[in-house]
Amino acid sequence: MTGAGRGIRLDDEQRLAWLRLIRSENIGPVTFRELINHFGSGLAAIAAVPELAERGGRRIRLCSVEDAERERDGLARIGAQLVAMGEPDYPPALRHVADAPPLIAARGDTAILSRPIVAMVGSRNASVAGRKFAAQIAAGLGRADYATASGLARGIDAAVHLASLDTGTIAVLAGGLDQVYPPENRELADQIVASGGVHLSEMPFGWVPRGRDFPRRNRIISGVALAVVVVEAATRSGSLITARRAADQGRMVMAVPGSPLDPRAAGSNRLIKDGATMVTELDDILSELSPMLDRYPSGIPEIDEDTPEEPPAPTDVEDRERAAILAALGPTPVEVDEIIRFTGARPAAVHLVLLELALAGRLERHPGQRVSLV
Repeated sequence: MTGAGRGIRLDDEQRLAWLRLIRSENIGPVTFRELINHFGSGLAAIAAVPELAERGGRRIRLCSVEDAERERDGLARIGAQLVAMGEPDYPPALRHVADAPPLIAARGDTAILSRPIVAMVGSRNASVAGRKFAAQIAAGLGRADYATASGLARGIDAAVHLASLDTGTIAVLAGGLDQVYPPENRELADQIVASGGVHLSEMPFGWVPRGRDFPRRNRIISGVALAVVVVEAATRSGSLITARRAADQGRMVMAVPGSPLDPRAAGSNRLIKDGATMVTELDDILSELSPMLDRYPSGIPEIDEDTPEEPPAPTDVEDRERAAILAALGPTPVEVDEIIRFTGARPAAVHLVLLELALAGRLERHPGQRVSLV
């Protein structure tokens, strides 16, 4: 792993350690990042996790070397690879998302990820007019040298991908890269890769997507892009979840207006009333994004840590500090900085206790660096 300011490049042993860590019980993207920041490497974090979890109140399951190797080899069989956050092929905009996946599986040409990207999502039960307009906008974005991103779903997603095959499109999957959903879009999925596009997924190889996996997938669709354009979305739809995540991530939210009589447009119309940019033609998007291109994250992002020569042992926390930190936590989310100020505990001690609780499944993380007890 290289030093700060030059990005990283994991070797095979480090990549396998990262994979084991993110596939272990109770370790999500934020806890993963906290572990790497504290211990400096995946190998050191894996060695420390059992003791930390027991301090938090339970034992947890670590992903075995054999299971990690099985996933790595399965990805290799379909021509896919695991890309770590901070490596050159990792989507540059996604790296700046707080809960971005530390490892993402990619199948296809990852060079497309360095281009400016616009995400387009919408109704699965889309109207003919909605699909036609989405395809026109996607094709126009391609001619303007933007890549598109979507979720490979029926309706608007499929229309966007089809219209972008010649100019570059990114399909973000809710399951493993070998589990294309819906099955009817498998041919389209193959066309995306064959035409120079790419599939992305944070889920394990072989993972069949469940309902709860799609909202999680949506944060990646918005996270890789400069903006999200919603075409036909009902009041309760995954597209609105993507729009909310885009707003949380500081991305532009745009929406195509529809008939007030069409329930498929109720959600997108609401977005416009709430301040989303209205899109009735391609230039509505291009004029908004043009000033942002110079600020688009590019190149190799910086990292803050090097792998230490000697992995650090878990920091001890004084009984007084631990008691104060636990007393400050409850079911109501509170900012981590508030816990530090309120308790007077050392920041390192607070973060370590929160890690212990997270690994034990007793901590819930919320947007805005807030936490609560489960």
